[in-house]
Amino acid sequence: MLLYIFKRLALMVPTLFGVLLLTFVVIQFVPGGPVEQYLAEAKLGAGGTSAEGAGLSYRGAQGVDPKRLAQAKALYGFDKPAPERFWQMLVQFARFDLGKSFFQNRDVSELLWEKLPVSMSLGLWTFFISYLIAVPLGVAKAVRAGSRFDFVTTLIILVGYAIPGFVLGVALLVIFGGQLQWFPLRGLTSGNWEQMAWGARIVDYLWHIAMPVTAMVMGSFAVTAMLTKNAFLEEIRKQYVLTARAKGLSERTVLWKHVMRNALIPIITGFPAAFVGAFFTGSLLIETLFSLDGLGLLSYESVIRRDYPVVMGTLFFFTLIGLATKLVSDLCYVWADPRVKFD
Repeated sequence: MLLYIFKRLALMVPTLFGVLLLTFVVIQFVPGGPVEQYLAEAKLGAGGTSAEGAGLSYRGAQGVDPKRLAQAKALYGFDKPAPERFWQMLVQFARFDLGKSFFQNRDVSELLWEKLPVSMSLGLWTFFISYLIAVPLGVAKAVRAGSRFDFVTTLIILVGYAIPGFVLGVALLVIFGGQLQWFPLRGLTSGNWEQMAWGARIVDYLWHIAMPVTAMVMGSFAVTAMLTKNAFLEEIRKQYVLTARAKGLSERTVLWKHVMRNALIPIITGFPAAFVGAFFTGSLLIETLFSLDGLGLLSYESVIRRDYPVVMGTLFFFTLIGLATKLVSDLCYVWADPRVKFD
């Protein structure tokens, strides 16, 4: 086991290197970088145009003073060859120094820690609620396969899966936030949250997080529920289940002690993608819709503004979490089924 963990940790290094290298190479060919936006702002700044808006009107470095062009490249570090810049970035990342944002003039690590609580709130609630609903629901559907309960729940799951989280979020905002005014329209907490007692803080937090989490959960648990049902159905039909029932074991013991452990393996396989997706992939539109300033919104804005240190820093952070979660998922195989051998 220890040897396997050591091998996996060692393999993380080339995997991480490959991800960073591929992204860095792609970035070199993306037009409209920070230098272009800086020069465009310099050319059109007299009219008060922002760097982002000016970047859309940029037509090259025609008419720009070569000295100013050299200063702009030196400001963002583009006066050095690409291999040297990549090596410098790797050295910084090895020390967990993610660099400094071009446009916000702040450390990337500081930005990540500032936005992380919002994404953690959305991601952890979505992940755990999805699995707490999906796994028991999938087991119940497998036990009652073909019944009216199975048919009705399948219909509800498919409808929930077919509605995009962003569309559901808009509907929740219009109905429960606008018309009924049961829930707040934006933010993770109220403006006077710091002055509240601890009990009131918890209630206020749950009040704000209810609609965003609902919008993210509705579609995310559908795949897990159907996967759980199919995995249980496959295991229930096997010979060892008939043997356990013939020995007089209760149906609860058969399902949760014997069938559950064998059916967990395909469910555990989806843990990394579900975990990382709940944190980052599915939260961008929800964060934008509910005015939540999290990692998803930070990543999107950094890509639009060509803020490369933030892009690479967040990618490095996301990849590390994904690799670590995948390792934990593989180790859970042994816990679920001791017959699994890594060699």
